[in-house]
Amino acid sequence: MACCDDPTESPKMDRRELIRLQEQYGELVRDLFTEDPEKVILKLLNHSSAYLTELAALRAHHPSIRLKAIDLLEQSSQPVLRQIAQKEPESAFGLAARARLDALSR
Repeated sequence: MACCDDPTESPKMDRRELIRLQEQYGELVRDLFTEDPEKVILKLLNHSSAYLTELAALRAHHPSIRLKAIDLLEQSSQPVLRQIAQKEPESAFGLAARARLDALSR
């Protein structure tokens, strides 16, 4: 008899959770095929993790997504904002990063 979970076994996912994730993935793919991908990404950005928001602020292809991501960054992301402000001081992204840093310091 096993008294504990076996760490060598991969964790089992609840079937309902799996179905929910499959539906969510299907909806995302449908939206990307049928809508403006930039709008879909902007919508996803509002619900993404701090890491993904930072990544979007640094490297997103669409300028509107980078600017929105910079605007969404929080206190813990100040190093990322400083990096953007230093690397791109005269660009719209650098200016937005400095403005966000100022807003967070208040």
